[in-house]
Order: sequence, then structure tokens, then C-alpha cells
Amino acid sequence: MCVVACAEAFRGDGEILAAGIGGAITVLAARLARSTFEPDLITHDGVCLLTGDVPALGEAPAEVEGWLPFRDHLWLVLNGRRHVMLGASQIDRYGNSNISCIGDWERPRAQLLGVRGAPGNTKCDPTSYWIPKHSSRVFVESVDMVSGIGYDRGAHEIRVVVTDLAVLDFATPDRRMRLRSVHPGVTVDEVTGNTGFDLVVPDEVPRTRLPDAEELRIIRDILDPHGLREREVVARPSQNGEAAPETREKGART
Repeated sequence: MCVVACAEAFRGDGEILAAGIGGAITVLAARLARSTFEPDLITHDGVCLLTGDVPALGEAPAEVEGWLPFRDHLWLVLNGRRHVMLGASQIDRYGNSNISCIGDWERPRAQLLGVRGAPGNTKCDPTSYWIPKHSSRVFVESVDMVSGIGYDRGAHEIRVVVTDLAVLDFATPDRRMRLRSVHPGVTVDEVTGNTGFDLVVPDEVPRTRLPDAEELRIIRDILDPHGLREREVVARPSQNGEAAPETREKGART
């Protein structure tokens, strides 16, 4: 379900580079979108080859469409021809993200990746996020360092934030984070209770859609036959202390 929710972020993108770099789920999402409802997406092998097919995780493409050296990759970023799905160690209500350090800049408690390409991506291109564990340690009032800019700092487009509990977006007048849907087995209170700021919550919050039979077949049999996606999402108990039904069947929540 999380793979499908991330794949939906690429719907309508057309012929741009879909870059899932936040883990196995994001790579599967881009490849699933291309395999189903968004066939014009451009996908790559994670390094410098444009793939003509959509290989399984960990396998080389059988067909190569082109060569993407770093200078051309930067051209795509600077010209808005890339939709990237990132991870984040912290994210706030306007979509500012942190992948650099935790704690005070002068003496941080933890050193992370550094800003990497987050400033350019968020300034020039559609950007989405995949957060494997939704918690108030990640969804914070203020990030310790701004790596990727949010809407209050001039972000180009932050499309969605997908977590193991919900899908969130910024479809509000002031571009604050909004609860778009909750996953089956999850309550609105569970999402807001694991968020360190006040979310915009509509009167009616729908359920995140489940994958259909064909999407499940593609994910399980073609794109990820070894189940690497299952390492990223861990079933956790619902508020009544029981695991949500969707987590009991292998792969249902992943």
C-alpha cells in the first residue's frame, strides 16, 4: 500500500525523470508508476543509465535507453524536469526538511548526510517525501537545519508526504501540511498524536486506497520478488493494542 501511495505522487508527470532515492519503497514507486498509469516516465538505475525497462530491485536493466552523466542530470534538475522522492530526518508544517544534522548547528548531537542536492531539488522541481516511521521526532515544529526548503521559503512544489500511517499534502491556502488520507487500520488521532505540530485536518478524511490485484502482482512478482520493501515498513499496533488487519498479511502494508 505504501508503494502504491508513493507511486500516485508521480501521476500526471509525463516525460520527466522520476527519481526515487529515499529507499526501496521510492524506487519501486517510480517503477510501478511507469509500469502502469504513467508509461512516459523516465527511470534510471540509480547511477547514470536510463532504463528502457523496469527491472526488479537489485537487478540491472535488460534494456538501456540512454546515458545520463552528472552534467545532464544537473540540467534536468535546474530546468524542472525531475520529480524526486526523498527521505527526511525532520520535516515541518511547511515542508522544510532536514537531512544534515540533529541538534544545534554549532554542536549537533548527530551528523547526518549533509544537504546534498535537497536545496536545488526543492527550489526547481516537484519534490515528494517518503517517511517509513511517522513520529513526532520526524514531524517537528522547526527543523534543526533547513536542507530542503519548504513553501515558506519558496519551494517549487512539494507534492505529497507518504508515511507508514498516512498521506499528507499542502493543499491549503497558507501551504501548511494537511492530512489527505489515513491508511486502513489507522485513526486520525493516531496520526495527529505522532505529529509535533498541528496538522490541517479536513472534516472528512478518506482512507488511502489499497493496491489492486494487478499492482500487487507487479510489485510482488516482477519488481520486488525478494521482498526488499518489507525491510522499510514495520507493522505496529493500532490504538486498541492489536495489529491492524492490513499488517497481518505479508506485504499488505508494504
